[in-house]
Amino acid sequence: MSEPASRTSARRTTIYDLAALAGTSASAVSAVLNGTWKKRRISARLAEKILHLAAEQGYSVNLQASVLRREKSNIIGMIMPKYDNRYFGAIAEEFEIRARARGLFPVITCTRRDPDLEFEAAREMVSYQAEHIVATGATDPDRIADFCRAAGVASINLDLPGAAAPSVVSDNFGGSRDLARLMLNRRRGPLLFIGGRPTDHNTAERIRGFRAAHAERGIDLPESAILACGYAAEKAERALAARGGPLPAGLFVNSTITLEGVVRWLRRTAPDSTTEIGAFDWDPFAALLSDVVAMVEQDVTRMLDEVFRLIDAAPDPALRIEVPTILRARP
Repeated sequence: MSEPASRTSARRTTIYDLAALAGTSASAVSAVLNGTWKKRRISARLAEKILHLAAEQGYSVNLQASVLRREKSNIIGMIMPKYDNRYFGAIAEEFEIRARARGLFPVITCTRRDPDLEFEAAREMVSYQAEHIVATGATDPDRIADFCRAAGVASINLDLPGAAAPSVVSDNFGGSRDLARLMLNRRRGPLLFIGGRPTDHNTAERIRGFRAAHAERGIDLPESAILACGYAAEKAERALAARGGPLPAGLFVNSTITLEGVVRWLRRTAPDSTTEIGAFDWDPFAALLSDVVAMVEQDVTRMLDEVFRLIDAAPDPALRIEVPTILRARP
């Protein structure tokens, strides 16, 4: 007996090949593969046989063709900048849970804060007829939103705002101000802000809140008190090494990614330092460090509540929702 065509040639297995192997019709195979076999009154035994053959033959559904045969794709996409901290990991997990609860299929891709990769990801998702795209922390959200609107696909910005689609962001100003207030209540004198990019909305708002807390106390804050050196841990280490001079009373760290570099530098160069650390980000392990006195947690649950509410609401593109943060301070 000769082997099936799928094993003896390079061509891809089709539903007709599977139908021949299973001794049934192509329509029955299609019903099993798309999950409607029970409605067609196909037996569980035949369905199991078809699925086994499909796996054995390495059959994969042509997603684009399958989508074109349906009125809706049920695909919802998320563009993610990084997977390297708890915040973005929590967003991805909550997003998947909520999407599946609504009968949607979530697709998430990491674009490494590269605007060209972000746009390519949006274009690919639209080509698969994604019904919604959530651009999380996108460096050029308006480019994505404009493309999606032209394609008739709804988009929402999360974490970083844009002007061409509704946005859900944290209250970066208020959270930063509250953290700086708490640190200044513990230690007098100006703090040092480190991390982030000043051109990013979130970093700019956190710097504004940081300055506002100092201004409330009449503290003159020099430009040298802001080290917006990027997010990478290595950049924080280099910035602190280049700064020189005595350490400030407290370090306001812009993310847990930056915090890694700050802690490494302190342990290496000033292990006996009494400088206190506050971080605009939340990680329960980092909160256990002796010099970390407070952290700002972004309310991922509430942010995703707002995202999925907007998906149903078709809101004004100019809408921006700021979700309050949670200040977690050591007693």
